[in-house]
Amino acid sequence: MENLPRTSRRGFLRLVGAMGASATLAGTLAACGTTPAQTTAPTAGTGTSAAPTGAATAGSGTGEKITAAISYQLGTNGYDPMTTSAALTVAANWHTLEGLTEIHPATREVYAALGADLPTKVDDTTYEVTLRDGAVFHDGSPVTTDDVVFSFERVLDPANNSLYSQFIAFLDSVTKKDDTTVTVALKYPFSLVAERLSVVKIVPKAAVEADAKAFDLNPIGSGPYKLTDNGAASQVLLFEKNDAYNGRYPARASTMEWQIIPDDSTRTNALTSDSVQAIDSVPAANLATLAGTKSVAAEQGFGLLFAMFNCGTGPMAEIKNRQAVMAALNYDQICKVGMSDLATPSTSFVQKEHPAYKEAASQWVGKTDQAKALLAETGLKEVRVLASNHGWFTAVRPMIKESLEAVGLTVNYEEKASSDVYSTIDGNPEAFDVVIAPGDPSVFGDDADLLLRWWYAGDTWTDSRMHWKGQESYNRVQELLETAAAATGDAQKAEWHEIFDIVAENLPLYPIFHRKSPTAFDPETLVDFKPIAVTGLSFVGVGSTK
Repeated sequence: MENLPRTSRRGFLRLVGAMGASATLAGTLAACGTTPAQTTAPTAGTGTSAAPTGAATAGSGTGEKITAAISYQLGTNGYDPMTTSAALTVAANWHTLEGLTEIHPATREVYAALGADLPTKVDDTTYEVTLRDGAVFHDGSPVTTDDVVFSFERVLDPANNSLYSQFIAFLDSVTKKDDTTVTVALKYPFSLVAERLSVVKIVPKAAVEADAKAFDLNPIGSGPYKLTDNGAASQVLLFEKNDAYNGRYPARASTMEWQIIPDDSTRTNALTSDSVQAIDSVPAANLATLAGTKSVAAEQGFGLLFAMFNCGTGPMAEIKNRQAVMAALNYDQICKVGMSDLATPSTSFVQKEHPAYKEAASQWVGKTDQAKALLAETGLKEVRVLASNHGWFTAVRPMIKESLEAVGLTVNYEEKASSDVYSTIDGNPEAFDVVIAPGDPSVFGDDADLLLRWWYAGDTWTDSRMHWKGQESYNRVQELLETAAAATGDAQKAEWHEIFDIVAENLPLYPIFHRKSPTAFDPETLVDFKPIAVTGLSFVGVGSTK
């Protein structure tokens, strides 16, 4: 990560030179990526309760208000941590809800949250977690072990179709040992217990059972902030400090205000006019200007733009057509020009900086001749492309269309808001051939198992969207995910690497590039703020002088 203080205009220009982006910054392109740096997660089950690096001291830098502008809009579902996966609501939940453990959005360190300590290992398949003494929900009710059991059971219940269940497939059960401790039973030894428990946020059983819909719209958690306006009507999320919070990262501002501003220019102007203190998804064209008065950082991480194929019906049921589409793309133009050098063409499922990285056996960069040969073999002449309209890759979308046309394809192209893309294709296998959209499951954790499971394990993606479920390559990936989960070290990596090769060859869904996440903020009014290596903004442990 490279932060750029107010006085470091020259430092910024050096960063731009390092990115190779000086030419495009002078142009009119406004597309820009959002995804950050990768760190290796610590070993689970160590029993340490030490605070993550950079933990705030309560009271230091405490002010009245934190203000931010967020590029991502509210999703079609609400805030319920069992179901929500929208970037905005997930980021909001970092501040209002807690798991037994949490992964700090900036440092990526796992720490005990509602647990008094990290999970204690009893044996290879049994752990225990004792709750933090005195923890209460926002409605004043105490957090109980019954709430913990309920929270895990609702995620694990197949009837609830939770996307998060695939992340905790190693769990056999979470049961109440007594009024302060739960027992976590595993199906098999698993090396990332502490990290993975963080994906399940603990919710009040009574409130959810009384009115699940109301909870979805206005969640009740135990985190340092309470959500007081969900933004549905106002397009502004409002938070206030939770005075009853007694965990590791107390709120350091009395209130927070997150303005939902998808428009790049409006969001940038909000920062330069000091109406907000931080913005995500900084447009590339505005980086140089912002660096004169604010701090700017561009973080490399897993976050990506992907091509997802309809593997069940239509022309993309033929693997060679999927390969032709990936081979046709002008990756150099897309990454250097369309993304202003804030993206790197994918050579594997994970980015080169990831600790599990290995170059995939099938490579698609610089393969336009191969694309033409494949199309000549299959006879494909026409393809339907549906893209989400996220602002940060605005300049990339026409380049993808032009790449496909350059190899002889007629492209029937359509753009929609992200929620509309998925409502169009879910359960409708005739609706598309190729979807182009962003994704970043690293908001939930960084390990390869989690990242792979997000797209390649659950039915939502593999069955309802890719229509890949049941194919030979799908079945092999499921086998490898299970055996890798029970393995460790080099043996585990070897099985992940085989999955990388399978998805790179079969292409049910595959990265076009991994990207850097440009964030800009006011270092004079935000205290201990760190640009994060995942989509969104985090004010966990952050203070304000306003």
